[in-house]
Amino acid sequence: MSDIRKRIGAKGTTYQVRYADPRVAGGYAYRTFSTAKEARTFREDAAARAAQGTRRGDAWSVADAINTWLDVCEKEGRDGRAPVSSSTHKQYRYLADIMKAYQWEKGVAALAKPDIIAFRSWLIAAHGRYLAAKTLRQFHGVLGEMATRGVVPVNVCTGVGVRKETRYDEPIVIPTHEEVRALLRAADELANSKNRQTARAWARYRPMLYLAVDSGMRPQEYVAIAGANLRDGGVHVGRAIDRGGELSVTKTPAGRRFIELSPETFDMVTHYRDHLALNNDYDLVFPTAGGRWQSLDNWRKRGFGEACEHAGLIDISEMDGEEIAAPRFAPYALRHYFASALIASGTDIAKIKTLMGHTDITTTYSVYAHLIRESEQTRSQRPGLISTIRH
Repeated sequence: MSDIRKRIGAKGTTYQVRYADPRVAGGYAYRTFSTAKEARTFREDAAARAAQGTRRGDAWSVADAINTWLDVCEKEGRDGRAPVSSSTHKQYRYLADIMKAYQWEKGVAALAKPDIIAFRSWLIAAHGRYLAAKTLRQFHGVLGEMATRGVVPVNVCTGVGVRKETRYDEPIVIPTHEEVRALLRAADELANSKNRQTARAWARYRPMLYLAVDSGMRPQEYVAIAGANLRDGGVHVGRAIDRGGELSVTKTPAGRRFIELSPETFDMVTHYRDHLALNNDYDLVFPTAGGRWQSLDNWRKRGFGEACEHAGLIDISEMDGEEIAAPRFAPYALRHYFASALIASGTDIAKIKTLMGHTDITTTYSVYAHLIRESEQTRSQRPGLISTIRH
């Protein structure tokens, strides 16, 4: 569809043609002419080009399609969703550069499945399986967007993927009950330290550690938790720190969930929120002294790492003739501990998926398959983890 609009302005009368162009956000582009005749001619040419549509395989290059997809993600949003964040768009641009580096010999509408398979082979050889999987998945999104806009007849990426190597091919390492007890005991002792600076820091870190153990939240989620979301005896997860270090919503809709907490943890965290946390513009439960969200790296080193050291959970390794001491676990290990407790208590796998914030239940199975196989208990509800650990 195209139309002509007469404009009268400082430069006199002009004629603006609005015509369909799926390469731009919104699906329409504009051209301005000084005469109505020129505008009509252009409109007729535009209609002819639209009628030819996807039959012209060389009308759109693959790079055109990729750039259009990036523009849609940034300004309009795909499939009615909101535009992506700046950090996410930066990741998209990185993968887009990989896609455009391939020597495409055809226009986007002329691509067939063998072309996609050849592209996949190049990706694996040039960038490895993990990055190949991410790039091909994004290219699938590019062609899907082009199909909805009529640039290509079908998405020829459908059915072509890369089975990437999972980081969970080996069983994950999970802290034992005794090791988690030692961490909680360390948090208690540090919060009651005679050193005023240590005690002040652990007044905040202690409820964070308890919350991590008792909720299974990702570190980027509990660092960003909002005070208003602590209610109903638990925590409503709704936001997180994104990869760019900015406060954002959870990465996927599945991340938005409710997790019931042990009474001891709920009281401890809400007490910190109500009596110790600094007022801040972001409703953060655990803000920094400047009123912003904490750095995940600072929490890992100054908080969790110190708790591991105090609890004696340090491993010594040797490198180049020197001994290196490092925490036995990373903060994410507490998430695995939480999942293992759910599995051991016989909690339904679908409920575990929900509590963990997994988008797909196959993720839950692939990460915790060995624990699920080992579980012989059938209880459907878990007790409060803190109560179980401490008593």
